[in-house]
Amino acid sequence: MLKVLKSGFFTSIQDLGRFGYRDMGVPVSGAMDTEAVKKANQLLENALDAAALEITMTGPTLLFEAPTFICLSGANISPTLNNEPVSQYQVLKIGKGDILSYGKMENGFRSYLAIKGGLETPVVLGSRSQYIPITQKKCLKDGDELRYEETVAFEPALSGLKVENKFQQNELEVFRGPEFSILSDSQLATLFAQPFTVSEKNNRMAYQLAELLPGHKYSMLTSGTLPGTVQFTPAGRLIILMKDGQTTGGYPRVLQLSEEAIGLLAQRKFGDSISFKLI
Repeated sequence: MLKVLKSGFFTSIQDLGRFGYRDMGVPVSGAMDTEAVKKANQLLENALDAAALEITMTGPTLLFEAPTFICLSGANISPTLNNEPVSQYQVLKIGKGDILSYGKMENGFRSYLAIKGGLETPVVLGSRSQYIPITQKKCLKDGDELRYEETVAFEPALSGLKVENKFQQNELEVFRGPEFSILSDSQLATLFAQPFTVSEKNNRMAYQLAELLPGHKYSMLTSGTLPGTVQFTPAGRLIILMKDGQTTGGYPRVLQLSEEAIGLLAQRKFGDSISFKLI
């Protein structure tokens, strides 16, 4: 059992997502930075969609009540095991009674904790990802207990990975969205020539950007959206839908982020700068 002594700012259970229910208004959910959680699961030789913890900004304090092996990935929030610093992207052996905790956020915004075999939490509509209308809980609370399989012996094929640091990469690759053609020359020039700033309105549902484009008067029927869809409001605001974002919307969909770009944006916080590169 994994006991949550302190839950941190926003720590949730996520796998790769909940698919096949968007026609009923159910978002994909899942890990915001899929590359990070996949690499952690690969090192542990888990299924790629094994459930892990997504840790946002401030890390939790966790007590392991049975031996296992873990791997940390994504943002570096100064993790320690029994008060000793530990590395990211390394397979770590855990003993009964060990305590994992976090300190200062060094880079990035979202970190991941994968456990050998994955977390054994309830599967709802094909996924263990927490999303409050479906799972009744949106994140962990102090005192929560999570089940995992005890593992005493494990010889990983790879004990660690050297991963490129992308936390300083501000350029997001985007495709043309369905309503890309409504953009005027002046709007296009602004969109691709200037950096944008992540506003204080950012979470698992959407990221709003602080700077405005020249507005528009385009009217459209409510249409389907995806994680990474960039909506353009009449006032000129850019809203980037994320993993818990709604499945439909009435604003023009001018851009679509690549999966890698979604992961890069998920590691950005209030005040960080990003730019768009059309591919």
